[in-house]
Amino acid sequence: MTLEQLIKSLTPEIYQNLRSAVELGRWPDGRKLEAQQRELCMEAIIHYEQIHDLPAEQRVGYMEDACKSSGKDDHDDVQTLTLQ
Repeated sequence: MTLEQLIKSLTPEIYQNLRSAVELGRWPDGRKLEAQQRELCMEAIIHYEQIHDLPAEQRVGYMEDACKSSGKDDHDDVQTLTLQ
């Protein structure tokens, strides 16, 4: 079984359990998630979201206002610093 086949076979419930485990750092039964387990779960979550074409706002790590651009290139907030 390939990784893609495995990810496609995940149910929405398993996906939510993986997300919860990564968020809390613990499995649903309370056992602590090891660092490598967290990395693998994160990878599975990201692949699941891509394969199932989840909207950006439903994906892990989405930050609504963090990356919005004003569309201006004039950089009004930039100030020139002159050293004397």
